[in-house]
Amino acid sequence: MGIQLEVLEAEALKLTLGERAAFAQLLLASLDEDAEIEEAWAAEVERRIADVESGRVQVIPVSAALAQVRAALK
Repeated sequence: MGIQLEVLEAEALKLTLGERAAFAQLLLASLDEDAEIEEAWAAEVERRIADVESGRVQVIPVSAALAQVRAALK
């Protein structure tokens, strides 16, 4: 590992947990070269949020969803 990377790592580890998470997201996003896909996912997220907020879809607790999946797999 190069010196610059070691310094960057040391500085990054000084960040709070939330800051490190945000920094990690920025780094991961920088690896994604397809902005079209990111835009499509952003639109999908907005559509799903609108569906939930309008009542078009019903949300269920994850425990209930997992129970349904487990029952379907038996």
